[in-house]
Amino acid sequence: MLELSTILAFIPIAFALIVSPGPDSIYTLTRSISDGRTSGITAALGSSSGSIVHTTAAVLGLSALLRTSAVAFTVVKFVGAAYLVYLGIQTFRNSEEFEITPERTTYTPSASYRSALMINVLNPKVAIFFLTFLPQFVEPGGNVSVQIFLLGVLFAGLGFVYQAMLAVFSARARRVITERDLVKTMLRMASGSVLVGFGVKLALERRPTT
Repeated sequence: MLELSTILAFIPIAFALIVSPGPDSIYTLTRSISDGRTSGITAALGSSSGSIVHTTAAVLGLSALLRTSAVAFTVVKFVGAAYLVYLGIQTFRNSEEFEITPERTTYTPSASYRSALMINVLNPKVAIFFLTFLPQFVEPGGNVSVQIFLLGVLFAGLGFVYQAMLAVFSARARRVITERDLVKTMLRMASGSVLVGFGVKLALERRPTT
């Protein structure tokens, strides 16, 4: 098991990384403003589930494959980049993206969960991050796999708490934010641009060599 001192050292570092803007938090914010609190929270849950997937992959050694295989890294990278660009283009094209009439939503909670999960899982940089970051907090003499998994679950839990709070607060402000057509259009263009931008950035990422 993990020592309390290790956990106390891990939490602030993990939280600092979690609050850094990324495609998952941007997507949660978009879904919250567009479709409300429930869709935002399920998007947050999807991102956290993706962290669990990456943690499991790190424990099983699958992340090491992405680190050592240029072909595997490139395939996953371009699939993930294409998916982000696709979501961005869909946001551009959907004029009802930030329509807040209660009878209409652009994404159901389950669709928000699936999309957020895919955004996270299809990012090989996240997989390599988990493979290199979590072992730094493993205590000598303990079960390495168990410790890595527990740290990954803790990271995912912290990520969910942060994104869920983001979803709640942005959902409360959604009517004020989107009461004007110009604001809705600007939000749609900004959200689409950010998602496409993250997709392009991911496509240009190079595989770590060390």
